[in-house]
Amino acid sequence: MSWVRNDSFYFGRNMDIERSFGEQVVITPRGYPLTFKREAAQTVKYAMIGMGSVAQDYPLYAEAVNERGLGVAGTYFPGFAKYATEEKEGHFNVAAYELIPWILSRYATVDEAYDDLTRLNLMALSLMDGLPVAELHWLVSDRKRSVVIEFTEAGLQLTEDPIGLLTNNPSAAWHLMNLRTYLGVTAEQPEETSWDGLPLTALGQGQGAYGLPGDASPPSRFVKAAFLKAHAAGAETEAERVSQFFHILDGVAMVRGTVALPNGGMDSTTYSSCMSIDEGLFYYKTYGNSRITAVDLNGEDLDGEKLIVYPLNQQQDILRQPQPRGKG
Repeated sequence: MSWVRNDSFYFGRNMDIERSFGEQVVITPRGYPLTFKREAAQTVKYAMIGMGSVAQDYPLYAEAVNERGLGVAGTYFPGFAKYATEEKEGHFNVAAYELIPWILSRYATVDEAYDDLTRLNLMALSLMDGLPVAELHWLVSDRKRSVVIEFTEAGLQLTEDPIGLLTNNPSAAWHLMNLRTYLGVTAEQPEETSWDGLPLTALGQGQGAYGLPGDASPPSRFVKAAFLKAHAAGAETEAERVSQFFHILDGVAMVRGTVALPNGGMDSTTYSSCMSIDEGLFYYKTYGNSRITAVDLNGEDLDGEKLIVYPLNQQQDILRQPQPRGKG
């Protein structure tokens, strides 16, 4: 999700998944060497921070932002994503797992990246044996513009995404069109009316949003997140804006046990993230720890030679008031 309030830019997401993938906060400094399966190796121009895992010293980001304020997040796109198996001359032949660091290490804005994105050839390549090729599509955002990258049977699609949101299936274009179904949903109270002389009044507050979906399917989460994002109010300070960002994500989060999978597993929102671009702070909370943790990009050596990683705080951190008394 991309969100701008009072000229401050925030980028983050919910990770809705069955199990952990070894996620941690990963910082890739400037000058870090990146290798690619089919493209020439390069050094990182812009430092980046995000949530991901590390394998063979390679940052495998689920979402990240760079120091110039460009963010990319990949979301599951099963049955729709179809990557190339052959290189394409005159194109950037990039593996799906390479896409986030490839973009963020090179470009400062969506506008700067866009022409090169039209020449992407996303390839079905894995970093190493045993790592599957994830079926994904990606939201690419800065404070002024968002686009979605999808590679399907029809080839590459770049979709303008003016609301800065992405969930899962189906395509981004379908989700944006589907919002028209909810034109009548509003944050305002419905006015009193009558049917055949019978007065009808609202039963309670919030009835203007009657019909807003609440299930965990990708279309429903997209609609509800779009409504919450469009109507979220206040947020004058950094703390208020971060709080509001997480409240929006909470509105479409999955409670463990409510989304059962055919394999007997359960999806849940394992973590939520929010990067404050202007402050250089990466905030997150996990399913097991609802207290927000912040990693400060400003305090790191962004010209270092190694990846910087922070394991997640997974255990619930409860502040007790008053503090427990000692037993005498």
